[in-house]
Amino acid sequence: MATAPQSLSPEMELKAINTLRMLAVDIVQKANSGHPGTPMGFAAPAFVLWRDYLRANPKNPDWPGRDRFVLSGGHSSALLYSLLCLSGYGLTVDDLKSFRQWGSQTPGHPEYGHTKGVETTTGPLGQGFGNAVGMALALRYLGLRFNRPGMTIFSPRVFVEAGDGDMMEGISNEAASFAGHQGLSNLICLYDRNHISIDGSTDLAFTEDTPARFRALGWAVREVSDGNDTKILRQALDWATDPALQLPQERDAPKMIAIRTHIGFGSPTYQDTAHVHGSPLGPEEVVRTKEHLGWPTTPDFLVPEDVREIFAGIAERGVAQEKEWQELFSRYRVSHPEEAATFDSAMKGLHPSGLAKRLTPFSPADKPMATRQAFGTVLQEAARMQSLLWGGSADLAPSNNTLIKGEPDCQLRTPGGRNLHFGVREHAMGAIMNGMALTRAVRPYGGTFLVFSDYMKGAMRLSALMGLPVLYVLTHDSIGLGEDGPTHQPVEHLTSLRALPGMAVIRPADANETLAAMDWITAQNEMPVALVLSRQGLPILDAPFETIKSGVPRGGYVLRDSPTPPRVTLIGTGSEVSLLWKVQETLTGMGIPTRLVSLPSTTLFDRQPSDYRQAVLGDTHLRLFAEAGSTLGFWKYIGSRGIAVGLDHFGASAPYTRLLEEFGFTVDSVLDRIRKEWPDLGLA
Repeated sequence: MATAPQSLSPEMELKAINTLRMLAVDIVQKANSGHPGTPMGFAAPAFVLWRDYLRANPKNPDWPGRDRFVLSGGHSSALLYSLLCLSGYGLTVDDLKSFRQWGSQTPGHPEYGHTKGVETTTGPLGQGFGNAVGMALALRYLGLRFNRPGMTIFSPRVFVEAGDGDMMEGISNEAASFAGHQGLSNLICLYDRNHISIDGSTDLAFTEDTPARFRALGWAVREVSDGNDTKILRQALDWATDPALQLPQERDAPKMIAIRTHIGFGSPTYQDTAHVHGSPLGPEEVVRTKEHLGWPTTPDFLVPEDVREIFAGIAERGVAQEKEWQELFSRYRVSHPEEAATFDSAMKGLHPSGLAKRLTPFSPADKPMATRQAFGTVLQEAARMQSLLWGGSADLAPSNNTLIKGEPDCQLRTPGGRNLHFGVREHAMGAIMNGMALTRAVRPYGGTFLVFSDYMKGAMRLSALMGLPVLYVLTHDSIGLGEDGPTHQPVEHLTSLRALPGMAVIRPADANETLAAMDWITAQNEMPVALVLSRQGLPILDAPFETIKSGVPRGGYVLRDSPTPPRVTLIGTGSEVSLLWKVQETLTGMGIPTRLVSLPSTTLFDRQPSDYRQAVLGDTHLRLFAEAGSTLGFWKYIGSRGIAVGLDHFGASAPYTRLLEEFGFTVDSVLDRIRKEWPDLGLA
């Protein structure tokens, strides 16, 4: 067993803690930008956690058996970078000196995949807290999936630092409520309770009893009145990490340690003020602070040699911890070779593919089928193919068709279930799925109505920023949902989601495009996907499935062409493709050669080489784009002479067939637009 760290004298411990404080002060001062206050106030809890409790190997930051540490208050990154630098994750003092500068390894907020040891990108407050809930959920599931009697290969814990700002954000309440319901006992929140926000005292807007709220949400809570008392901090962390020290009702609960800290601790002028939250101390105050804490005023970025030795011990212990784990896993490979192989692949983000080969394409002779229904059908086979594909819905499972048939619900008493119920918590659902995906091993999906994607836009943005393969199942995609009316009918949402760099937005035209989309989605591992699906039934188009299967991953393709060079190109997405199919038939019958292009994903199409895009759209000057949403993004595909059949206003409450008539989504309406705007076409 890896040796426990030797106890330190109070003087030596304070020296190490002050090293973290003063590094943060110097980091922010040199950059003349940043947030020194929380690193100064939270240095003691962070030091105790990293030295005595966090299981991690700086020499291999991706070791699967490690604990996770999430700094939800990402503005406090100077503290995290100092910990990473001293613990041996590869950051140097020179990296600390280039804080917030172009090309540095120390950006203003931690960025996943950019700096070793950073577990997630935390920018908007509360997102990291939600990520931590998702990590804890997925890690618990993986333990149930892979652990065997006498071989517990997977039992990581998740520690999350969260401050007053995190606790104010609604997303944290959603995520905390979900975590309490699920009984995520491997989740430990260190609540940095310094009572200061940018505007001033939290009394200006935040006077609730947060620990009491968390108790009501099902968390076990301990309060620490002095965040610099390392003895009390250790007692609280002992309790949070050792079930033997917990009451029976606390064992199946996430833990919160609410720690009263002092922002800017040690600054004679700015401690406990809003000034120190997000501003450098200034040269004179830096000197006063160092003198006040008994720290040498020169040189800057001082790391005493005996403090280096303390942090070197953290790294050595991490190496020993992983070595023990690897020895256990070697025995596991012999005893459970199939599970070990699955685990290895999953931790690399590799999952079985070839979904389309396992299913028979849908037939044009079948009845019209909503693409949400087609998704639900395809999901069953995808779940059989990928045992770690796992997800649910924000209380809309029957509408989103997100349930895996025959699988139990994931609940406290059945934590191995694959059907998740996120509740009416879209914002938290997005952040939780990001946390799940950050374990690499599971493939999460979550469903809601497209119009409610606004509620989780912040999480979706971070999915794209981190390149996480999260699947957002967004149904009820247009005025086609009918009677629920304009509050539920998305208009601008497709345009908004397409504007996210790195987000694949796919709106299938029929059941077979849905199958082709899922075939690609389950095989790729590089980006999040918004799969946008219809409520109303859509005809299954009479096109070769191989054409569809090869075209959907490229975002657009020629669905049906004319035998002679076309004069008109019709372009559509989703439900409007079947409308344009009929328009094409009418134009062809009138002797006007017409090409029909299905563009299920403009985001993927725009990534293709220009010669492919040009070949699909063709050389016709007469192009029409139809989609039941904002026309803002149409013009790049149709040019100045093109016709945009869209919806630049809100919908209405009525049966969807009436809405399509009223808003111009019928064959006759489209033909009238063509007659009016292209008179030279000669359409009678």
